[in-house]
Amino acid sequence: MSAAEDFLRAKSLRTEEALHEVVAGWRGAPPRLVEAVRHSLFAGGKRLRPALALGACELVRGVDTPALPAACALEMIHTYSLIHDDLPAMDDDDLRRGRPTCHKVFGEATAILAGDALLTMAFDTAAETESVEVVRELARAAGICGMAGGQQLDMDAEGRALTLDELRRVHALKTGALIRAAARCGALCGGADAAALGALGEYGARLGLAFQITDDILDVTGDAAALGKRTGADAAHTKATYPGLAGLDASRRLAEEAVDGAVAALEGFGPEAAPLRDLARFVLERDR
Repeated sequence: MSAAEDFLRAKSLRTEEALHEVVAGWRGAPPRLVEAVRHSLFAGGKRLRPALALGACELVRGVDTPALPAACALEMIHTYSLIHDDLPAMDDDDLRRGRPTCHKVFGEATAILAGDALLTMAFDTAAETESVEVVRELARAAGICGMAGGQQLDMDAEGRALTLDELRRVHALKTGALIRAAARCGALCGGADAAALGALGEYGARLGLAFQITDDILDVTGDAAALGKRTGADAAHTKATYPGLAGLDASRRLAEEAVDGAVAALEGFGPEAAPLRDLARFVLERDR
């Protein structure tokens, strides 16, 4: 197991424990709705966004505990987006993280409510940081000028030829905004100064780009069993992708350039930033 995988596993375990505490606190909630949330929230996954938040906080402050509520909120927002993306009205997927999607198990109405609950309660959890800046960062990343807006642009682009700049904008909002916010939220929880906050935000933005390009490549070349979801979905929906626009070789080069930019953004942090540097390089090597 690589250093990056060790880092992801350790931060995932910390996030998982904290998420179980969050859900256990929802006393009086309808059991079926809680079950639907648990089905998706505890289905595994990389936990990349919470790991970024915890890693950024640890880099700035030396400990990651102050960022745990933000890490949980990030994973809750990400999971909500997956539940809604999988719905028939959106990407219409039957498999996610190696198990049937939420709407396949609980029905569309409960799946919608599970996503709604996760998004809403994410801000309740984020408020535990007692940082207005963290709450605002999450809202902007998830909202109409972030992830939700990017999803709309992505749907609008189906069946239409985009330029590379247009494609970058779609994915900077749809995928990159929440990854960038993860690094910035961790930095904010750690008490970062303006320079550190800017550098970690740049790191997150570049990493988000590399992650999306790699995701597009894996949809063409990846193994469905390893990915835990069907491949070829982008082509089936005639979505604009990096391989479709630039080809596989050029897409790999673009991903490498984005990772190089992410690593360069950490130049001022010294050896303590090794886990985040390793994580950026791991994005290029992942198979899921």
